[in-house]
Amino acid sequence: MQFSSYLIPILIILLVVYSIFKKNNAYNSFVYGAKTSFDLVLTSFPYLVAIFIAVELFSVSGLSKILGMALSPLFKVLGIPIELSELILLKPFTGCGSLAVLENIFATYGVDSYIARAGCAIAGSSEAIFYITAVYFSQTKVKKFSYGIPVALISNLLGVVAACLICKII
Repeated sequence: MQFSSYLIPILIILLVVYSIFKKNNAYNSFVYGAKTSFDLVLTSFPYLVAIFIAVELFSVSGLSKILGMALSPLFKVLGIPIELSELILLKPFTGCGSLAVLENIFATYGVDSYIARAGCAIAGSSEAIFYITAVYFSQTKVKKFSYGIPVALISNLLGVVAACLICKII
């Protein structure tokens, strides 16, 4: 067995020992944390459902493919393969949906192809921006986040360009 197999049990034991040392009731703290997490789930659930529905509609309606084809000239200028356009468009919305697209890329082009390597780099270096935004801003008092999403999307696009360039060089 590797050390990583023991890591979580060791952390739990250290946490209980620390709690005893600080004279905290570990069980009551755990129950309180579980109770407050339930409230967190209830307040953020509507935002998550809205994101999931929007992503599914975006994908099923064919809008992602249409938008990908419309943006393909821009992607070509930036050095991004057109085959990755649907992945690039879905990734800011959903991590799981983009992994399904990535799996389709693997099946179509092979896992060792440039397209697959660039797709892996894109999937690994970008984030589900709208999902994270929905979860984060549903739990904070910040209501004016007008610059947050555009900056995140521009950063995501720059990461995609860099990922494709690096995969092309390597």
